Amino acid sequence: MPYLSRIRINPLRAESRKLLASPRSMHAAVQGGLPGLPEQERTLWRLDADNPHRPQLFVLTTDKPDWTHLVEQAGWPDADGEHYAVRDYAPLLQQLATGRSFAFRLTANPVQNTGRPDKPTARQQERIEAGDRRSFRLGHRTAAAQLNWFLTRTTRWGFDIPMSPHLDETRDTDGEPPRDIRITARQRRSFSKGSVTAKEAHVVMNSVTFEGHLRITDPSLLTERLLTGIGPSKAYGCGLLTLAPLRERA
Repeated sequence: MPYLSRIRINPLRAESRKLLASPRSMHAAVQGGLPGLPEQERTLWRLDADNPHRPQLFVLTTDKPDWTHLVEQAGWPDADGEHYAVRDYAPLLQQLATGRSFAFRLTANPVQNTGRPDKPTARQQERIEAGDRRSFRLGHRTAAAQLNWFLTRTTRWGFDIPMSPHLDETRDTDGEPPRDIRITARQRRSFSKGSVTAKEAHVVMNSVTFEGHLRITDPSLLTERLLTGIGPSKAYGCGLLTLAPLRERA
């Protein structure tokens, strides 16, 4: 049974600053709340820092977690109120139906596969000269390319994006009427996977947060994306799609 958690993070604490600065450290902290989780099973998480003074961590787990350790290390253990909330995800999944609309948020790492990069790094050039025919996975760097990455994949994810009610929104790359989606945050992250010194252990990713409204076209496909995530870099805070029911108009 899946559960969605929300944990309050205190950015003034030393441990919090470490977690906020390193996706690898945050991933380790998240896994610490699930001691019985098999190593090969990945947990989806996302850090929402719209308010830098009150960042919130969202985590989707297959079992009910205990985030006491995270509250003690990086939360507000002495404050009043709810330190973290854990909600059964099944009621939301049961609401999914073709044609229904939801507000959504997703932080993802938009990438493309190419046989020959325009500006290869030293490591990539070594592979090319060695005759390595495997494709390279490169991150999209411009907002237009990142938005197009999203819009061209919604069908396979089980939804579409309706037209925007605001005519001044950015149009997509095909010049079609604007969709009800916007990019609210873009960040280029560079960090090490661990203590090893191999070049492959260094991670560079372009995380992008998308928000807007979606309309369900295939509940089964959407359910799968909600539970397993979207795109790469899931261990580093990308891939968690969350939905919020829209208020019905009177």
